[in-house]
Amino acid sequence: MNDGKAKEQKGGIELEFDLDEPPQKVWRAISIPEFRENWLPQDALADPEPATITPGEEVRYSLRDDAPPFLESTVTFTIVPNATGGTRLRIIHELTDARFDRVAETPANSNSPPLMLAA
Repeated sequence: MNDGKAKEQKGGIELEFDLDEPPQKVWRAISIPEFRENWLPQDALADPEPATITPGEEVRYSLRDDAPPFLESTVTFTIVPNATGGTRLRIIHELTDARFDRVAETPANSNSPPLMLAA
């Protein structure tokens, strides 16, 4: 596996990895619950079923923090074959909780009382 590339984006992070394993094997690891459980435990998921799925190409899961303020996010895994017969794995983790948008809009130097996230 090559080192991954990370790119920060508003409300999330994007990672890309070139893996030696073929796309079918990577797909199994990200889409079959018994295999996925080894690195993305079910208790981190808001729903054990994927939010969206394009078989063999992309799967998106909804996540929910297990501690207050219980923010919600999504993680999307996209796989494509790479030039060496392996797989390019792209992971995008985005904070989707609407409460985060309200907090992000409040300037850090505002004299207003801070907006607290309710559970």
